[in-house]
Amino acid sequence: MNLFKRHTYKTAHETPWSEMEDADLLAHLRTAKHAEQAFTALYERYGQRILLYAVRALGEDDGHDVFQETFVRFHKTATANGAEKQAIANVPAFLLTIARNLCLNHKRNRKDTITPEEFDYTAPELAHRFDKQFENDDLMRCISIGLEYLDFEFREAFVLRFYNDLSYEEIAELTGTSVATVTNRIWRAKERLKKILTPYIDDLEQF
Repeated sequence: MNLFKRHTYKTAHETPWSEMEDADLLAHLRTAKHAEQAFTALYERYGQRILLYAVRALGEDDGHDVFQETFVRFHKTATANGAEKQAIANVPAFLLTIARNLCLNHKRNRKDTITPEEFDYTAPELAHRFDKQFENDDLMRCISIGLEYLDFEFREAFVLRFYNDLSYEEIAELTGTSVATVTNRIWRAKERLKKILTPYIDDLEQF
């Protein structure tokens, strides 16, 4: 079965799959008859949210890999039987947890930060990239470039808050930290972004 094939399906009662509750889609996902339709509906419902998190957290290449792997693992878990069967009470939270764990694995296997000396070295390249972005006055894309230079925990907190629209409490629950820690990480992420992007962006304060 092609897990990422896009289709529009209806049940025998002509109920659009896109309007079904997550719990019903999960039930159909475990059947042979409607598994592909149910998976497609969940993929289209939550795919953009997971892609956004993964790409902002890791960058384009690794982010897309994590995005695909997240749904592969989700499908495997959701359709497991016997001792491997696992209850999924909250689909978006479950998907985000899988994506986060995969991101953390990538983080452990690569250098994820940059020193001030290295930043000075790459500044001309960044300036060239920003010049291109400013042709469209695209502040958000400039911030995305700046995120690549943050420690993972600060980048993640910023992404979850401003790109995934999670509350401070939801971020704390997902990351296993306190609201105070989340607040501090977001503040530090914004301060570091300002420092990195100040030579190129004067109005970051409005974000």
